Parts: sequence; C-alpha cells; structure tokens
Amino acid sequence: MSFERKIEDFTCGHCNHGVKGSGYTNHCPKCLYSRHVDINPGDRAESCGGMMEPIRIEGTVGKYRIIHRCAKCGAQKPNAVADTDDPEAVIRCAQRASDR
Repeated sequence: MSFERKIEDFTCGHCNHGVKGSGYTNHCPKCLYSRHVDINPGDRAESCGGMMEPIRIEGTVGKYRIIHRCAKCGAQKPNAVADTDDPEAVIRCAQRASDR
C-alpha cells in the first residue's frame, strides 16, 4: 500500500463545513465524516463515493483512530484523529459507540 499525498480543499458532504486540506486531511474536523474515495490512502481510486460515518474511536492516548463505516457499501476504515479535529466531536463519537 502506498500513500499518495494530495492537497485538496473540500466541502463536507455531511455538515457542509468548508475544509482546508493539508494533503493528509481525509475527514471533516467539525463532524468527523469522510467520503469513501480511496482504495489506498490518497489514490482516489474507489468508485463507491459513499459517506463514511464515524462510528467509534479506538486506540490509546496519542494514537486514537476514528473508525468510519461507509453508508453505501458498509466498508470500514480507520483514520487517525487529527490535531485539528473538534475535541467535542471526538468525545461525542466515543460516547455514541459506548451507548450502543
């Protein structure tokens, strides 16, 4: 698996927040949603295009990951929690998962 860095700005398909990409940005820092566009990180080769819902948080301090599930095809993928992510959104995602 190779990583292809692409600096892209985007509008979140879930909350419409304007996101300034860094080349490593793969989800909205406001609501944590993503879009299913990659087979390998950054390749934009996935044709699904479904919204990736943040369903839980995994990991340990300093190495937390958001687990996303595609609403269209059901695929699940982990993504690192970014320093720019809204801490309240991360906490809400973790709480939703523990409530299930």
